[in-house]
Amino acid sequence: MTDENLDVGGLAWDKMDGLLPAVVQDAATDQVLMLGYMNREALDATLATGLVTFFSRSKKRLWRKGESSGNVLRLVAIAADCDGDALIVRAHPAGPTCHLGTDSCFGELLGGGGWLGTLERIIAARAEADPEQSYTARLLTNGPANAAQKVGEEGVEVALAAVSRDSQGLTEEAADLLFHLLVVLHAREVSLADVIGVLQARHIGR
Repeated sequence: MTDENLDVGGLAWDKMDGLLPAVVQDAATDQVLMLGYMNREALDATLATGLVTFFSRSKKRLWRKGESSGNVLRLVAIAADCDGDALIVRAHPAGPTCHLGTDSCFGELLGGGGWLGTLERIIAARAEADPEQSYTARLLTNGPANAAQKVGEEGVEVALAAVSRDSQGLTEEAADLLFHLLVVLHAREVSLADVIGVLQARHIGR
């Protein structure tokens, strides 16, 4: 169940002395960022403010993530597991989640398709760079036209690689295509989440 129909009172608060483990996941990349614990007051505060709040077992008080560092977690959704004794929190991090300066408390282990969300953020940051120093910024200088042209070129390269090159060659060309596609999406202010949403809707509609 999501935060829209989360039965806060019906959760299994009694299993761990009023605390529930809460796994925080980056809403853009699906990377697991951290594990915290929420009591009912912390969950209420999270839902009310939109900023992920935990109960600190060491400080014995509510603790809003980022209250000292500024690296808050902005709530997207919360779901409980089937037994109501654990939570998963999807959020947008405002900076590194771990106190060691890494995105995740579990280290930089993100791989697979979820890393495209990280790449999307890198592209957004590079868009503000000096075009003479950044290829991404140069692509975006004149709007989506330059990047759109590259998408067309890279699409042809992928098609050719699929029939004339080995797996490594196809992989490299596909990587180029995905990168330039993300640049075009940024130029048009379309997010990767928007695209994934369309794919999900199509799947559900079948």
